[in-house]
Amino acid sequence: MNQEVKTKKLINAPENIIPEMIEGMVGAHPDMLRVEGETGRAVVAVDGPRDGKVGIVVGGGSGHEPAFAGYVGRGLADAAAVGNVFASPSPAHIAEAARAADGGVGVLMLYGNYTGDVLNFTMAAEELEQAGISVRHVAVADDVASAPAGRKSERRGIAGDFFVFKVAGAAADLGEPLARVEALALAANDATRSIGVALSPCSLPQTGKPNFTIGDEDMEIGMGLHGEPGIRRQKLAPADAVTDELMDAILAELDLTAGSRVAVLVNGLGATSQIELYVIFRRVKQRLDALGIDIHASWVGEYATSLEMAGASVTLMKLDDTLQALLDHPCRTPALVVGAFEKSDVSARSRKAVKAAESTAAAPEKPRELLTEGDVTPTIFRAMMHTVGEQIIAEKNWLSELDGVIGDGDHGVTMEIGWKAVQHALEDTQADETIEGICKRMAKAFLDAVGASSGPLYATAFLRAGTAVSHRLNLDGAGMAEWLGAACQGIRDRGRAEPGDKTMIDAWVPAVEAAQESAKGGGSAIDVLLAARDGGEAGMKATAALESRRGRSAKLGARSVGHIDPGAASTYVTLRAMAAALQKALA
Repeated sequence: MNQEVKTKKLINAPENIIPEMIEGMVGAHPDMLRVEGETGRAVVAVDGPRDGKVGIVVGGGSGHEPAFAGYVGRGLADAAAVGNVFASPSPAHIAEAARAADGGVGVLMLYGNYTGDVLNFTMAAEELEQAGISVRHVAVADDVASAPAGRKSERRGIAGDFFVFKVAGAAADLGEPLARVEALALAANDATRSIGVALSPCSLPQTGKPNFTIGDEDMEIGMGLHGEPGIRRQKLAPADAVTDELMDAILAELDLTAGSRVAVLVNGLGATSQIELYVIFRRVKQRLDALGIDIHASWVGEYATSLEMAGASVTLMKLDDTLQALLDHPCRTPALVVGAFEKSDVSARSRKAVKAAESTAAAPEKPRELLTEGDVTPTIFRAMMHTVGEQIIAEKNWLSELDGVIGDGDHGVTMEIGWKAVQHALEDTQADETIEGICKRMAKAFLDAVGASSGPLYATAFLRAGTAVSHRLNLDGAGMAEWLGAACQGIRDRGRAEPGDKTMIDAWVPAVEAAQESAKGGGSAIDVLLAARDGGEAGMKATAALESRRGRSAKLGARSVGHIDPGAASTYVTLRAMAAALQKALA
C-alpha cells in the first residue's frame, strides 16, 4: 500500500509565506530594496527609479527565487511585482510596481510568457495607460522545449529572463528612450534559447505534496519551471549525455559559427548541487570550444528556480557588440552584481508630488427603477456566492490534484485564495447593495488576491455578469441565464479560449446553453441553475477526451488526453454550489 508523500518546509503559516519572504528580503538588503504601495507586493530599488529614466518592471510568481525581486537594483530592474507561489502578480501589484518605477518617460514590463502573467500585466497596463503612463511589454519566450521554432511566440519564459532583464535594465540605465529599450529587450529575447531537465518534483507550501511524480531512475527533458511536462521522459543518463541533449536542442536554433560569442547560464532548479552544475558547465564549454565559439561571460548557480525541484537548465544568448556591452554594464542587485558604480553615479530620484490615488469605490448609483421579479434577491445571491467559496475550498485538494497531472498543481490553492477573498469582501456588503454592486466587489477581491490566469478571468466574468443584470434587483430564470451567459462571455473574451481547447470554457459553454434553453421554456431561477449545473458537469467530464490547446497544459499535447481539466472542474463546483445554495434558500 502506497503511503502519501509529505514534504517538509521551514515556514510558518502557508498563507503568510510571501509577505514574510518579502519582509525578510527587504530586511536583508535595506541598501538595495524597499517596499512601496498598499499591497505590499511591489519591491522597489532604493537607487533605481529616477526622473527621465525608463522604468523597468519585472514580475511573476514566487517560488523562482532569486527571480524576480532578486533582480531589483541599480542598473537592472527598478521594481518587481511579487505574485503568490507559481501564480502571476495581480494587476494591483503590477500597477503599484509600475507607478514606483515611473520616471515620467514610460515603463517597460518584462515577464515570462505564461497565460496568467500575460493577462494580469495586460490588465495593469490598461489601467496605467488610462492614467497617462506609457507602457510597453516583452514576454520572455526562450524555452525551446515548449513549442517549435515556427511558433516561438507560444514558448514559455524560463531562465532566459536573466539575460533579457539584464539587457533591458542596462539600456534604461544608460538613458535610452522607451522604444529603444523595448527593441533591445526584444533583440535579447530573440537571441536567447534555454532548455531544462528535471529529476524530481517540487511541492507547494500550501499542499506539502509533490506536484508531479517521476520515477527514481527517470528524468524529464524540457520540463517547465512549474512542473509542466517537457518533450519526453526517459531513463536518467550521465551528465555529459544529458548536457549534450540540451545543447543539441539549443544549437539547432542559434545560428552560431566559429568566432561567434555567447553568454552562458547554467541554472539550478532549487535542489541541484553546485558540483552537478559545474559538471554540466564543463560539458557546455567542451561543446562550444569544439565549435570555436567564444564564451564571453558565464554564470553557474541558482538564478531561476522551481522551489525544491532537482534539475537544471542551460541558456545561451548569442551576442553582438550591442548586447555584449549591455550585458557588461554595471548593476547591483541581491542576485546579480556586475562591475561597480562610482558614488557619483548614484543619482537620487527627485520625488515628484504624489498624485492622490483615485478611489476604487463605486460612485453612488442614481436612483432607478429595477426589475423585482425573481427568487434570487441580493441577500440570497450573496449567500450563493458564499457557498461557492465553501465548496471550492472543500474541493481544493481535488482541484490541485487534477492540475498536478496536466498543469502546475496549484489550481485548488489559487481558487481557495480567490474565494476566501470574495467571502471576506461579501462581509462588507451593504444591506441595500444590488447584485451588480456585489459582483463588482467580488471582482475586485478576486483580482487583488489572485494573480494567476484565474484572477483576470473570474474578475472579468463577475464584472460582465453584474453589468448584464444591472437593470434587475432580483433574478428570475431569464435573469439567471443572463448572468451566467455574460460571465461565460467575459471569460471567453479575456482568455481567448473556445470550446474544444480543454479549458473552463468547455464546462461554461454547455452550462450556459442548458441554462438558456431552460429560461426559454419559462424555467425559474432554480430550474436554470440546475440545468446549468448538469450541463457544466457533462462539459467537465468531456474534457477528459480532449487534447489541450490552451494554457500550460497545451505543451502536453496527446499526454493531456484522459485527464479532466481543473478549470472545468472548478466551474462545475461553482455551478453546483450556486444551485445547492438556492435550493436551500427556497426550501
